Amino acid sequence: MTSVECGWSRACELAAGVGAASVVAPMVVPLASAAGGILAENACARGDLPPADVSAMDGWAVAGPPPWRVVGEVLAGSRWPSSRPLAPGEAVGIATGAGLPAGADAVLRRERGRPDGDRLVAGGLPPDAGTDVRSAGQECRRGDVVLEAGTEIGAAALGLLAAAGLDRVAVRRVRADVLVLGDELLTSGPGRDGRLRDALGPLLSVWLPGRGIEIASRRYVPDAAGPLATALSGSLGDVVVTTGSTARGPVDFLHAVLASAGARLVVDGVAVRPGHPQLLAVLADGRPLVGLPGNPLAAVSGLLTLFDPVVASMRGRPPVAARRGVLAVDVPAGPDATRLVPVAGGRPALFAGPGMLRGLAGADAVAVVPPGGIRAGEPAVLLDLP
Repeated sequence: MTSVECGWSRACELAAGVGAASVVAPMVVPLASAAGGILAENACARGDLPPADVSAMDGWAVAGPPPWRVVGEVLAGSRWPSSRPLAPGEAVGIATGAGLPAGADAVLRRERGRPDGDRLVAGGLPPDAGTDVRSAGQECRRGDVVLEAGTEIGAAALGLLAAAGLDRVAVRRVRADVLVLGDELLTSGPGRDGRLRDALGPLLSVWLPGRGIEIASRRYVPDAAGPLATALSGSLGDVVVTTGSTARGPVDFLHAVLASAGARLVVDGVAVRPGHPQLLAVLADGRPLVGLPGNPLAAVSGLLTLFDPVVASMRGRPPVAARRGVLAVDVPAGPDATRLVPVAGGRPALFAGPGMLRGLAGADAVAVVPPGGIRAGEPAVLLDLP
């Protein structure tokens, strides 16, 4: 395997390129399972929305000018039972969403009218034609494209697809296998007896779905080459994420296992602090593997640098957008490496060492500080957290 160490920006570019070469194939899923996926094709309405003229308010559907005589009522989910259109001077009580009877030309809101026996008395001027009526097809007509391919399916998009009558959609969804490496990790209680509580497994269980990634499996793997090779060969996700073993210490076996498996290293070390010993490999079958350092904040650096660009491209999406801001104070950096600094209110967070998450937990972004540092008030690139 060729070892490739590079600067932070170049690492991001290489990661995006690896993801672009591994765009996942679309799958057709029930609408209930589509959340977080990326539409693989245009979504077209299966019917008009709304399908008929309906009331936008509770009140009365009225025909012509007043005075009106109330001749019945129609509720949401039902139709006016009479086939006879309302005659001028007639009205029916109507609920929001109920179909407008034929002959009705407006809706008088309930707060603007008062029944008096079978008569309806309007307060103020009568409504103009079309007032508080949602016309058939107002939002879309059957066959209209309501969402374009490449749209991420969030809450509003999912609701729209349902309203437009779709039951199944074609989406791109990336599935990830997570391998948490280390003999020293505990999964409950505080650290003890020389061992530490695992923070990265829980962190990834939120970070990955926050980036639209489905976790196919999460496994704990001891510090030994055999179990790591077995876990890697058994991974079936579109992308593999490992934590720890990215350096070259006495129990760091990731490089050796990747070499034995015929993987190709794309990035092996990034000039960034924290998180220098992160790596990106392409497995023999073409799937990407992102190796995160074992220190928690260093691992987040790997997520922002390598993982996020890889999986965005695999989903057919642009990289997670950075935004511009300013820092309230000078933030130094060495001459040879970028710093990724958790910030809150434009100031570096406290408790932001490579092994810490306390500062990140209170941060509103991560600032990209170029080599040499950045001065207060200068434009800064800010990376948003999931």
